[in-house]
Amino acid sequence: MIESSGAIPVVNAWNEWDTLQEVVVGSATGACFEPTEPGNRPQTRGAGAAPFPTGPKPAEAVDRANEQLAGLAALLTAQGVTVRRPSPHDFSQPVRTPAFEAENQYCAVCPRDVMITLGNEILEATMSRRARYFEYEPYRKLVYEYWDADPRVTWTVAPKPTMADAMYRQDFWEWPLEERHARMHDSEFCVTQDEVVFDAADMSRFGRDILVQESMTTNRAGIRWLKRTLEPKGFRVHPVHFPLDYFPSHIDCTFVPLRPGLVLTNPERPIRETERQMFTDNGWRLVDAPQPVLTNDDMPPYCQSSKWLSMNVLSVSPEKVICEEQEKPLQDLLYSLGFEVLTVPFRDVFEYGGSLHCATWDIRRDSTREDYFPAVSYRPAT
Repeated sequence: MIESSGAIPVVNAWNEWDTLQEVVVGSATGACFEPTEPGNRPQTRGAGAAPFPTGPKPAEAVDRANEQLAGLAALLTAQGVTVRRPSPHDFSQPVRTPAFEAENQYCAVCPRDVMITLGNEILEATMSRRARYFEYEPYRKLVYEYWDADPRVTWTVAPKPTMADAMYRQDFWEWPLEERHARMHDSEFCVTQDEVVFDAADMSRFGRDILVQESMTTNRAGIRWLKRTLEPKGFRVHPVHFPLDYFPSHIDCTFVPLRPGLVLTNPERPIRETERQMFTDNGWRLVDAPQPVLTNDDMPPYCQSSKWLSMNVLSVSPEKVICEEQEKPLQDLLYSLGFEVLTVPFRDVFEYGGSLHCATWDIRRDSTREDYFPAVSYRPAT
């Protein structure tokens, strides 16, 4: 049973970098392959590749991923961090609602996608894909424990979208890359603007300021809902865009804050220039990540993420970062920036859609709400 202890609430995280005290690490147990649906067209990598598999993941693949997730949990425990794990869940069950059906669900490897801590508040995202509609369930028992333990903890659940056919652009996946390039400034992707849609992993916390990436998994209605919900509580919500990313999904492989004044950036996905100004006007340094060790072609055959999972690091404190074991160029950069770098093998988790940051949900950091952008000119919610 969780108990409240003193000045810091049991749920307390205002940014991505302050000293980590408690975290949830995901699990591959029961994981299934992502089904094809209007918001997702998974493909096997490689020329002449076989059709994408269906149903439960092979036991050996689950075991390999769980071994590396356990390794991350052990490393965090050795750093004095309390580690919690999601409850078991049968992802092989189909999803059926009045508006849609999905043949199976996905996994609980990436809690970051669905759950986020905003100060002393737990927020459950809507999610954008049918197979992930009930992905909050493995974390619900933990949420109740935190909520029951401390009256300072609040809990907000975003409105569930219908995920009906009309919520998606059915022809999006057939657009040639040239059309994607021509329309890149429109920020129109596979999800329409008619319903509130967002994944929590499209959000990044900077004290009182929250960045939200408009993407394939977060639309403008979702950002508008976040602004109206969070700004009365003292947050400032900033939409951000990375126009050269033709299939944007989740900000933590593109724009990763490491400590106050420093962001690790993706050299192939620069932030829109007018949005970069928020950082340059406030003295922040944006440093490009080196090219990953793996190319996109080298990624695991069932991985739907890009080579830039290399950037998906987890900050233990403003001076200490966990990096994937084989990403030596990134480790060298982090060393040069003054960080202590811890490493852990994590390649076998990649096919589940994430790396170290994706596979965790930070519950408590030793932090307070700070204003890191005093020079920002801000327009409140409308």
